[in-house]
Amino acid sequence: MYKADLHCHSTCSDGTLTPVELLEHAKEKALSAISITDHDTLDAYSEDIFQKSTKLGVKLYVGVEFSTQHKNFSVHLLGYGVKKTPEILEFCQKHQERRLHRNREILEKLKRLSMIVDAEELGCPNNRTVGRPHIAELLLKKHYISSIQEAFDRYIGEGKPCFVSGENFTPQETIAIIRSAGGKAFIAHPHLIKKREMVEDLLSMDFDGIECYYSLFGKAHEEKWLNVAKEKGWLVSGGSDFHGSIKPQIQLGASWVNKKRIEAIFGEL
Repeated sequence: MYKADLHCHSTCSDGTLTPVELLEHAKEKALSAISITDHDTLDAYSEDIFQKSTKLGVKLYVGVEFSTQHKNFSVHLLGYGVKKTPEILEFCQKHQERRLHRNREILEKLKRLSMIVDAEELGCPNNRTVGRPHIAELLLKKHYISSIQEAFDRYIGEGKPCFVSGENFTPQETIAIIRSAGGKAFIAHPHLIKKREMVEDLLSMDFDGIECYYSLFGKAHEEKWLNVAKEKGWLVSGGSDFHGSIKPQIQLGASWVNKKRIEAIFGEL
């Protein structure tokens, strides 16, 4: 059976497996294809990684996950089939700078609660896109918390005392950038968006598709978004949102799309 997981993360953002290890793990899971959708970066996509993909017999499709903000609410977009144009690489760089500034503000808020983490400790040479999961890991290492989840639930999750939204880009700006790089723009994990007004706003925008199969959500959730995609005439994507050991409850291949869905997004195999 053809299975493609179009949503997973490597050490180029906040995953715990390198791009090569992800491909090897996909092989172990008997997946036909994956897309490494690291946050705000395309660093996973080197010439070597495509050679490794061919050698393992696991097809690799280019993807990226961008953070956006709409009406002070965080919205994630997936871009598939993008090329490394100067415009999209500059956009990724702007996101890196945004995250750096945001991280410093979060660390300052944590310091006020007597949880000391130095910015230098977030250097993470193997992690080009450094964010809240890395801060959570350091808090755990320093024994300020007992689990990664506790960091988000008590301190750095959205709406918590040390959360910082940071300056962000709009969904419309991000859709335009993805299209300028020859890609297709998808709404990521709509299952997690709780505000009806937000969902309605997003569905009025000019997306190419929507992520209907996601992580551990069941068939009822899938059907809702599959019906939306059908009504809108949008493409359908799906994936696990695998991060490795940082989110052990989510396994690579937990959600996937078939060959028909892949061909609709990327063209014939």
